[in-house]
Amino acid sequence: MGLLDAILGRSKPVRPDLDQLFAVPSAALTLQAATGFTPTGRGSVCFAGVEGGGFARLQEDVRELLDADTERGGTPVEFSRDTYGYTWLLATHPADDTAGLVNDLHAVNTMLQDGGFGPHLLCSLIGFRDAEGRALALVYLYKRGTFYPFAPLPGDAEKRDNQLELQVRGALGDDLRVEKDLSRWFPVWGAPGL
Repeated sequence: MGLLDAILGRSKPVRPDLDQLFAVPSAALTLQAATGFTPTGRGSVCFAGVEGGGFARLQEDVRELLDADTERGGTPVEFSRDTYGYTWLLATHPADDTAGLVNDLHAVNTMLQDGGFGPHLLCSLIGFRDAEGRALALVYLYKRGTFYPFAPLPGDAEKRDNQLELQVRGALGDDLRVEKDLSRWFPVWGAPGL
């Protein structure tokens, strides 16, 4: 950052710390012990879509990498677009393979970042459920390098279980970098993997 940028209050975007995702498998054990939520084996990456041949080739490379195990019974990766125009990639693993899921999400993020699309990365999430069927996601914000819990209430109404989210924040404070600014705990309604 130059002197002029400092004077004008501009800053460079923070490079995502993708290795933070590797803390999720041990945090999942803590989460299960503290709240009863277990991994679903589903996780996703959200990024702003980009038009052009370079991005389309990168998307195909990601699909080839993650679909390499489909002949051995693996689940193919799914791409979708939400109502806001963001692209979601959904990866699925057995529920007891959180480490494998995290490795796949990390590989996708690394490929996007190395392909020059790092600034387009928005978040990743890993899904959890409890015995009552309630959903929970651990959401990783790339630009902040932090996680936050997202717990939608069951039903069609877009409402959150704030009490559960705060309980999860307390339980995982020693395992993950939890976002301190609650205004950055954005809802991810209908996110694949939730």
